[in-house]
Amino acid sequence: MKPLADRIRPKSLDEVVGQKHLLAPGKILQRILCSGQLTNMIFYGPPGTGKTTVANLAAQMTQKQFYKLNATNASVNDIKNIVADLNTLMNSRGVLLYLDEIQNFNKKQQQSLLEFMENGQITLIASTTENPYHYIYNALLSRSTVFEFKLLSPRDIQQALLRGVEILRKNLVIDYEEEAIKYIAEISNGDVRKSLNTLELAVYSLPSSPEGKTTITLATAKECSQSPLSYEQDNHYDLLSAFQKSIRGSDPDAAIHYLARLIKAGDLLSIIRRLLVTAAEDIGLAYPQAISIVKSCTDSALQLGLPEARIPLAQAVLILATAPKSNSVITAIDAALTDLDSKNYGDIPASLKDAHYQGAAELGRGKTYQYPHAYPNHYLEQQYLPEELKDTVYYQPGKNKIEESIANYWRKIKKYSLE
Repeated sequence: MKPLADRIRPKSLDEVVGQKHLLAPGKILQRILCSGQLTNMIFYGPPGTGKTTVANLAAQMTQKQFYKLNATNASVNDIKNIVADLNTLMNSRGVLLYLDEIQNFNKKQQQSLLEFMENGQITLIASTTENPYHYIYNALLSRSTVFEFKLLSPRDIQQALLRGVEILRKNLVIDYEEEAIKYIAEISNGDVRKSLNTLELAVYSLPSSPEGKTTITLATAKECSQSPLSYEQDNHYDLLSAFQKSIRGSDPDAAIHYLARLIKAGDLLSIIRRLLVTAAEDIGLAYPQAISIVKSCTDSALQLGLPEARIPLAQAVLILATAPKSNSVITAIDAALTDLDSKNYGDIPASLKDAHYQGAAELGRGKTYQYPHAYPNHYLEQQYLPEELKDTVYYQPGKNKIEESIANYWRKIKKYSLE
């Protein structure tokens, strides 16, 4: 018998749960499918959100022969074999090739698809759980339309679960507690296939009552549910972005949440790298010691390894999330780098050039340089920037206690040096 997830597969767009932003009446993908004129498409989104289902429906609605390959184990020869069958009566209305997990094709394999796409021999729908703009080559992207499938809501999954119960009831007497269905929907993390597998496991793992009835209880649902987190469902860069932005936004609870997701995935190096850059980029001079503390925490995490590494990592996250914030460091360096690309920045002033060699004086090197330590407060005003960038300001002190105290100090020193 087929798995429940296959038996419940929708026969029409109306039966597809979720993805209303694409499939509701009048939305772009619904209009394309109903027109009967398919274009090459890329379906991007987490597992169990309907990508394969919609590709199947696309073939049915356009009366094209449906072929499915998985890029994990398929080859270019498999595609050529499909093309070789194009002239058969079965394929008279054309072929729709559904290539799952296309990110597993290398550049040469992806490029080989272009020939068949451009001459119209096949219509390609490729799917991926990874961001296509990171994993799919530009030549293929430029010939396709990308549609993002989103995680399903618990309400959407409950709808699918209830349909699954009705299908199972064709052969079994089944009852359920509402809390059990709600729990499975919540714990499935937006993956309808996962929820249906849990439902099926719950049904077949339970003994029937003397009356032949199987009842799905909350306790059974919890026992049969798998771990709610699958790292494949979290786009790597999206998760790291949310992690850093939560720290930047001074939300320690959100920052700890995303840290926990990264820890569950065992992604220790990405956590450490992101914490170190955040200490400099988002806290910076508002709390200069932060990067040293974070370095100590991350070194400790590497020495400890998981699961103990979670403790110093959490310490680093909470320090950064609750610390005062300043982006003056990254703003200053990025402004300077931009000038290098867009301005004539000129030569180094002769007074600053190396003068520690014979003949330097004849070249005018270092002649007018004044040694700051020979002056009160170790400061005097002299030009350090090239002439073309004279008076350019890159560093703007942030509005925080430490940087404001630094700015006040230097205003006082510079005023003193002019008196």
